[in-house]
Amino acid sequence: MLLHDTAVLFGRYARQTLRSPFQIFFGALMPLLYLFFFGPLLTGLPLGRAGDSWQVLVPGLLLQLGLFGASFAGFAVIMEKNWGVLERLRVTPVSRLALLLGRTLRDTVLFLFQAVLLVLAALLMGLRAPLTGILIGFGFVALLTFSLASLSYVLALRLPSPQEFGPAINTLAMPAMLLSGLMLPMALAPGWLDVLSHFVPFRYLVDAVRDAYTGHYATATMLYGVLAAAGLTALAVTVGTRTFRGAHA
Repeated sequence: MLLHDTAVLFGRYARQTLRSPFQIFFGALMPLLYLFFFGPLLTGLPLGRAGDSWQVLVPGLLLQLGLFGASFAGFAVIMEKNWGVLERLRVTPVSRLALLLGRTLRDTVLFLFQAVLLVLAALLMGLRAPLTGILIGFGFVALLTFSLASLSYVLALRLPSPQEFGPAINTLAMPAMLLSGLMLPMALAPGWLDVLSHFVPFRYLVDAVRDAYTGHYATATMLYGVLAAAGLTALAVTVGTRTFRGAHA
């Protein structure tokens, strides 16, 4: 029942996305602009074990793609809530958990596709990374997207309008981006800022992907990244499941 309902809803939302090619490619535009216009500025910067400029920047852009793209996914739920779509779904026998999973799986596939486009462009710009590291990076993007999209939908159910949702997401996402070291490793930051960044889970994810892009897999950094991703996913699934079941009971 759950798998069937999830597959049906995933197909529904995937078809909606495919009918809007602009949405598919526009989401990757901002990271691509950073890649083309900010990446060359880092060339020659002494980054030590962190790798060359592309091995530092591209993992950050991948996580930025998931962070901002998935965080704003809740706008769709607000629109469906205001149009009465969620109310109509509530009287159907569809699994309440499938309402969450169908959406988040669509978002995960979409942002993985955009991540592939970003990495292909980065390879043309000069990125050199092992295939295993690139695949690990995609895995982290998938987990981050799934987690943040779930939490975004939860927040969207709690807030009544896009006018409140947008500023709330910006207030949360912008400090997370700045303290995660997406553009440059936080090891380059002043001591107090480096310490503060350790309270942001996204820092561990981006550091782990950077390790993977330099071919370092069996490291403490990678372990911390996996634990942070797993914890974030568990939190998102737990909160999302309870919220959707309660909202559509």
